Amino acid sequence: MFDRVVIIVLDSLGVGEMPDAYKYGDKGSNTLANLADAAGGITLPNLKKLGLGNIIRIKNVASVSSPKAFFGKMLEKSAGKDTTTGHWELMGIVLEKPFPTYPNGFPEDIVNKIQQAAGIEFIGNEVASGTEIIERLGIEHIKTKKPILYTSADSVFQVAAHEKVIPVNRLYQICKIARKSLTGKHAVGRVIARPFVGEPGNFIRTDKRKDFALAPPENTVLDYAVDKGLEVIGIGKIGDIFANKGITLSEHTRHNLDGIKKTIKWIDKTFKGILFTNLVDFDMKYGHRNDPIGYARALEEFDTWLDRILNSLKDNDILIITADHGCDPTTRSTDHSREIVPLLVYTKINQKGINLGIRNTFADVGATISQIFDLGFDKNGTSFLKEILPRE
Repeated sequence: MFDRVVIIVLDSLGVGEMPDAYKYGDKGSNTLANLADAAGGITLPNLKKLGLGNIIRIKNVASVSSPKAFFGKMLEKSAGKDTTTGHWELMGIVLEKPFPTYPNGFPEDIVNKIQQAAGIEFIGNEVASGTEIIERLGIEHIKTKKPILYTSADSVFQVAAHEKVIPVNRLYQICKIARKSLTGKHAVGRVIARPFVGEPGNFIRTDKRKDFALAPPENTVLDYAVDKGLEVIGIGKIGDIFANKGITLSEHTRHNLDGIKKTIKWIDKTFKGILFTNLVDFDMKYGHRNDPIGYARALEEFDTWLDRILNSLKDNDILIITADHGCDPTTRSTDHSREIVPLLVYTKINQKGINLGIRNTFADVGATISQIFDLGFDKNGTSFLKEILPRE
């Protein structure tokens, strides 16, 4: 009945703490509800129409009696709270062990190995906010020409460099070398290149960020779709997250609006398969920077374009809006939060949305896609296709 599945990940839009959030230091986190409260309310008429307010209480986004979309919440079954883990689970992979993290910086032996292979020397090597560390170490970086190494509470090896000091392609090369070196017990989820520009006191990270993720340990639903001859188009950092496995075409984006417009562009095209979009600004620009007002305005911007997305969909399309983890901008932490994620499922052929309940894993999305395209891959999830099909 469906020829295309459009998935939009509102990166970090959690809707409440997971039962085990206390183990991650995230008790009380609720990205969406808390940012709406902090912003004095939020205006999301199109998401409200779909049923976002039916999922949780959101200031100024009431529940509706007849939502246009099917709605629910999904628990994360994997260990962890990072981008890679969340996206992989959406596509059917559940990780029993979290990726390694480095609260005291990376071990000297692994740093030396990367430095020797890349022919460079790092400064930093600490847990830090990306904007804060380039401001603090930027002048030293410019004087010494040494790239800045830092990490966070997530499993990331991040390398920042001024574009006039270390050209972007050279920064990418350094990150590729690091990616090859970070294996075994040091197999971090992502190595991230973080170029920046500007002058001391006004350094700005650019849109030339690039993620070098681990390849998934096994095939995802995306691989099965490609094997069946379907198109799998990744918008934003989707290609990076899956190390381009199971992706037939990938488009980088500069910001949320660019990602939204590219999503609409592909919806307007003719193809059969999966369109998978990540809108990273919610997480990168607002969640990590503890900016609930900016987060709220970015959600409102998405909502104004959502009507265009819905109108572009064809009768044989299904739209899934969800998230990959939380990043509550109202807590003291600037890192991801271990949260439940929202689930909105919209089709033009059935707009009598019902509650899909609390799903036990993000992998229910992958299982549903598998059933839609008869891919035979659903070992970690339960399809909700039956619930959303029209009833005679």
